[in-house]
Amino acid sequence: MPWRQWAPMAPVLATVLVLCVPVQTDDVTTSGRITPADAASLVLVVWCLVRLLRGRGGRLTPCAALVLGAPAVAFAVATAASADPQTSLTGFVRYTQIFVLVPGAVLLLLRGTRDFRLLSWALVVLALVQGAVGVVQSLTGTGASYMGQDVRAVGTFGPLDVMGMSTVVSLGLVAAFALGLGGAGDASRRQRTAALCCAGALVPPLVLSYSRGAWIATAAACTVVLLLAGVRRAVLVLLALAAAGVVLVAGLGVGSAMFEERLSSIADVNSAPDRSVTDRYSLWSAAEGMWQEAPATGVGIKNFPAHRDGHAGLGLSSGSDTAGAGMQFQKEPLLSPHNMYLLVLSEQGLIGSAALLGGGSVLLVRGLRRLHAARIARPPVGSGAAGCAPGTAECGLAAVGLFVWQAVDFLYADIGGPSTVLTGVVLGVVSWWALAEAPAR
Repeated sequence: MPWRQWAPMAPVLATVLVLCVPVQTDDVTTSGRITPADAASLVLVVWCLVRLLRGRGGRLTPCAALVLGAPAVAFAVATAASADPQTSLTGFVRYTQIFVLVPGAVLLLLRGTRDFRLLSWALVVLALVQGAVGVVQSLTGTGASYMGQDVRAVGTFGPLDVMGMSTVVSLGLVAAFALGLGGAGDASRRQRTAALCCAGALVPPLVLSYSRGAWIATAAACTVVLLLAGVRRAVLVLLALAAAGVVLVAGLGVGSAMFEERLSSIADVNSAPDRSVTDRYSLWSAAEGMWQEAPATGVGIKNFPAHRDGHAGLGLSSGSDTAGAGMQFQKEPLLSPHNMYLLVLSEQGLIGSAALLGGGSVLLVRGLRRLHAARIARPPVGSGAAGCAPGTAECGLAAVGLFVWQAVDFLYADIGGPSTVLTGVVLGVVSWWALAEAPAR
């Protein structure tokens, strides 16, 4: 294809694929450095601005401007009301990057379903690369430390960002699974087969990440995608997966003791929680106490660590143990509640929470409505490439699935680390599906 046809998407693809590059994480101070993905996202935003100034970019609808603009206002209010505005200013820049600038740039640069599929496949390629590195780490004992063994798959993100690889692999799996359930015709049939094969190949690295939150979020997102693709097919697939699981685990004994222990711990978080779960409960309680201290605006962006000890119980540990993957043992401080909703509530109060949750609700409702419309009346062949709005069902399935994954994952994680930029790209993809202008009839 001619370069000019794909030039608008080049910075978006680069922002995703640059996450294949290893990031040096020698100590916790690297979390404040500008990563290659951050630099690529800056180029993405500047590229979008240049195209807008030249009259070649898309256009924000009033609804899109409100959904993207409201969080920016909320971030500014929380920063101005913070007891430490200088510290909150860096957080304001980060939040604006992830929730406003990067999603807005992706929304304005995506031109149709062809671009959407291309970006989805970029997510899959990234997941396959990181997943392959993670599987090798687990098999060769060069991964992050888990239960005294260096077998936890972390990809190129290192032990200080153990959620990085699981996030990348999960998003790629959900995108591939959604692409595999939609489409029609010979070309789409080949795409569906390849996508389902990729989704299956991403299951082992996801398992070897030992990330309970990623497992739950991926299971929830794939279940929603299955149900939206067809209830009858969803029931048959779920029954087949359940039967296969019984045969493999109960009948053949497939599955390591560490995996079984990690899986069973999901159901034991109330009866016999481990240290990580106990710490998380303490951090959640501390976040609630901070919100009660300043209900409207919170304690200020990035001020959770400064107020943590004043609200957390005595049972909170000094940090989490990290080792392996080429790094010596060290304690990583607990600087957030590992729950995005509670983090925003504690640092930005009801104003910030209302802006983010309100915008997310709009994206979900409008995304589901457009998916329903796309399934009822498919556009003419080729209209998706030229139009600036959604046109085919598999794109809607992918957008809704990615949004559900992110929404569920935020119950167990928050923004932080090199993979955070991917959150902004995903929100941009979802925003395009839900908020882009409908093509002319």
